[in-house]
Amino acid sequence: MTDLMDAAERLALTLTEGGMQRMTARVMSALLFAEQETVTAGELAERLKISPGTVSTAVKNLATVGLIERVPAPGSRREHFRFRGDAWTTLMSSKNTTLKVMQDAAQEGIDTAGEDSVAGRRLVEMRDFYGYLMAELPPVIDRWTAAKIERARLE
Repeated sequence: MTDLMDAAERLALTLTEGGMQRMTARVMSALLFAEQETVTAGELAERLKISPGTVSTAVKNLATVGLIERVPAPGSRREHFRFRGDAWTTLMSSKNTTLKVMQDAAQEGIDTAGEDSVAGRRLVEMRDFYGYLMAELPPVIDRWTAAKIERARLE
């Protein structure tokens, strides 16, 4: 169990270094490494030695981006959470909204600075990059989903 906990903490550190809030990263890692299908907020708080309020905030953050979900647990009055089976595709699919916001912000900057200014040229690069990602990401997700279905069929 200690090896799993250590690995979960290392993943949480990596996620934190990548920009995720520390406690959200720890809760996410704990859910990823959990041997049970579902985990309660109380179990997460106990396992991570953090307050229930901290768990609640982290769970809300993770649910908002589509990584985890609340699930019913017959016979239990506590909320149970699990990592979604399609967590990664849900997360990346929602990125197109963020990409569009960034592209629009770049366009607004271009409209203000002018396309031929020094700032405008940098903003054109930004706008075009986000546009490229918006076009490329959906087919990548579709290919991933098809490959996942094919792997499951062959198992």
